[in-house]
Amino acid sequence: MLKRYKSYQWQVFIGLIFGYAMFYVVRMALGVVKKPMLDAGIVTLEELGIMGSAFFFTYAFGKFLNGFLSDYANIGRFMSFSLLLSGVASIFMGMNTVAFFFVLLWGLNGWFQSVGSAPSCVSIYQWFSPKQRGSRYSIWGGSRNIGEGITWILTASLVSYFGWRAGFIGAGIAGVVASLIMFKLLKDRPQTYGMPDPGTAFEEGTEIKKANDPKETRRAQMFILKQPVVWLIALACAAMYISRYAMSSWAVLFLQEQKGYSLIDAGFAMSMYPTAGLAGAILSGILSDKVFKGNRNIPNLLYGLTNISGMCLMFFGPDNRVVDAVALSMIGFSIGGLVVFLAGLIACDLMPKNAVGAVKGLIGLCSYIAASAQELISASLITVTEVEGVKHYDFGNAQYFWLAAGVVSVLLALTVWNAKKVVDIDEAEGKSLKTQTAS
Repeated sequence: MLKRYKSYQWQVFIGLIFGYAMFYVVRMALGVVKKPMLDAGIVTLEELGIMGSAFFFTYAFGKFLNGFLSDYANIGRFMSFSLLLSGVASIFMGMNTVAFFFVLLWGLNGWFQSVGSAPSCVSIYQWFSPKQRGSRYSIWGGSRNIGEGITWILTASLVSYFGWRAGFIGAGIAGVVASLIMFKLLKDRPQTYGMPDPGTAFEEGTEIKKANDPKETRRAQMFILKQPVVWLIALACAAMYISRYAMSSWAVLFLQEQKGYSLIDAGFAMSMYPTAGLAGAILSGILSDKVFKGNRNIPNLLYGLTNISGMCLMFFGPDNRVVDAVALSMIGFSIGGLVVFLAGLIACDLMPKNAVGAVKGLIGLCSYIAASAQELISASLITVTEVEGVKHYDFGNAQYFWLAAGVVSVLLALTVWNAKKVVDIDEAEGKSLKTQTAS
């Protein structure tokens, strides 16, 4: 049985890494095609901001709802079907020229994309034991950087040679093909195949009482909604996502306008960002497990300070491409780790394991509302001037907004430094009731 269990673990793990990377290939296409679309007069800067905001708005609420649903769903079917629809939406984006339909299609794509993160996290907690989970989670967390790296190199090359339509269509086709592979690799929970939970299978002890009881799952989901520590982590993550998606959405245009890069040069420069992010994500699990003995808060603080330092170097450092590469690597490395910690691992470690999807959904809701607002605010802060028929974009005000968000994230994360892990909901609710009675 254990041999079969490990075989299924590998299939699930490979499916999650590959599949989540391809989710990112589809969703990152817009970040590459912005300037070609602007130069061709297909959309305005304001319309691009609305498109990005529509994506993040639907993604935020989709992630919240789909996070709760993922605690009950067959993850293999749920994720693969959503990636299929996301790929189809991207293909239609490449066939369109009307701003209204760009907003509509990209908003729909946000909903389909929202099924990527929380179900992946649920699957990791379903299939891997506590001692396996930290490293697997951090490696999976780095898969988004693989997707970003593919985007900044391959999608950018497609756009440079064949135009902006090729960016959407190429990414969409990749998503459709990947969805079929995901369907083959991903599995439902172990109990579906007559196997125990991973803690029991690997003799580490079961973590959940009545793991398959929908009533217990709903109770755990309602419990996490009432925990201040989860909301504080969600707000810290939301602030971090402002700076994260500012880089993902606007950095290519920033490098072209503020630093004088060509599109291909900007794409290759941005490839440093996800490459370093992959290293940051993988090392985050190793650092917290091995160096800091399971403490997530110390490395999270170090990653947060590195993110702030990288942005300062990028915005205010000397105008030098080596310096830019170092700054992008610092930002990418730190964001890679911060997404692992703030967007899931810290809160999921603290809360009941049969509500992991709900935890991810709540954090995702807050984070992507912030990311959606970032698109509109950033677009309004970027100053557009026209000289001899050529438009120029100034990021002076926007960069202070992105930097401030990074600082706020670090400060909010410090407030949960001493939070305690919830092992038993009855015990936790009993302590809360006693505290209220005493007060």
